[in-house]
Amino acid sequence: TSEIRNVTRSTVLATRAQVADTFLSRLKGLLLRWRLEPGEALVIVPCNSVHMFGMLFSLDVVFCDTDKQVLRTVRRLRPMLATLPVRDARYALEMEPGAIDASGTQTGDRLDF
Repeated sequence: TSEIRNVTRSTVLATRAQVADTFLSRLKGLLLRWRLEPGEALVIVPCNSVHMFGMLFSLDVVFCDTDKQVLRTVRRLRPMLATLPVRDARYALEMEPGAIDASGTQTGDRLDF
């Protein structure tokens, strides 16, 4: 587990991030979970889009490139929805709703995780 920090704004998006970087861990993602605890996040790599099929709660999602620069933010993505693919995205960060706004994260910001 590790922290996800917004270097550009000197804020924290998550204090306990897990990495999903194998076929099975990416496939499972956050399925079978009721919610994310405050400060919890999942970093999916490689990933350029996410779907919420089978999910029970909404998420904030941040897509970053290989340099961990924010390419797109998606607030409160609801169950049964999906994002369009994000060009050049390498990472998808799934966090509790409100994490993007609380950290002030915007497209172009640089993250550290």
